[in-house]
Amino acid sequence: QVQLVESGGGSVQAGGSLTLSCAASGRIFSGNVMVWYRQAPGKTRELVATITSGGNSNTADPVKGRFTISRDNAKNLLFLQMNSLKAEDTAVYYCNYRNGAYTRWGQGTQVTVSS
Repeated sequence: QVQLVESGGGSVQAGGSLTLSCAASGRIFSGNVMVWYRQAPGKTRELVATITSGGNSNTADPVKGRFTISRDNAKNLLFLQMNSLKAEDTAVYYCNYRNGAYTRWGQGTQVTVSS
């Protein structure tokens, strides 16, 4: 079983920056993919960024050029560096772990961006 705990959320002004962290524990196997999702009130959950255990990363179009996903495999940490934040980035951000058919979600952390 894998456990995920997000942290680093909070309230910021538009144009500001924030870094989210996700700490993973339990049985972590190589070959996994870690993902950031977000969900705004009344909206569906959307993918933000992905990163493989080998370090290959991709970001979704709405955050491309502003958000950067990274990971520290030695410490089992996942990060999301968010710059030039906009009001539409306001959402609960979730860390996700995938290894084959196995999927695990964190509890989420709130990010609020004021205009």
